[in-house]
Amino acid sequence: MKPQIVFILTLFSVIQIGFSQESLSELLKKHNTHQIPYISVEELAMPKTKAIILDAREYEEYQVSHLKNAVFVGFNDFNLENTSKQIKNKQQTIVVYCSLGIRSENIAEKLSKAGYTNIYNLYGGVFEWKNKGFDVYDTNETKTEKVHAFSPEWSKWLTSGKKVFK
Repeated sequence: MKPQIVFILTLFSVIQIGFSQESLSELLKKHNTHQIPYISVEELAMPKTKAIILDAREYEEYQVSHLKNAVFVGFNDFNLENTSKQIKNKQQTIVVYCSLGIRSENIAEKLSKAGYTNIYNLYGGVFEWKNKGFDVYDTNETKTEKVHAFSPEWSKWLTSGKKVFK
């Protein structure tokens, strides 16, 4: 009888874990409108991909780590007018990222409504970038293993590097 109880409990645990885990794709489907197309971290990392990269996180997140040559635009204090002054060519390829790709879609939609036509949302954001083994840089433009993990709840999506909460 005991082996049957152990089996049933194990099966129940596996089923419960299976239902409670959500994939990145499911998370983004739940939170995003998909008005902005995604670009994969692999495609962005290709030398042929020429794009202006915008960081749509908060400044303390950007300071901990960001993609090389990323321009900080923020989220809460995003200023469309200032960004438009920096990016005059509305056909320029632009990739917007945040931690996972939720806040960045919001900023990319604002750019799209302002007439920018070649905008992408980085699928999985800086977390996926780091998880796939690509480099991130601190405020001194030095490679770092640290990544601002946003919050304990969202940090589960960062599986590589050193999680930082400020």
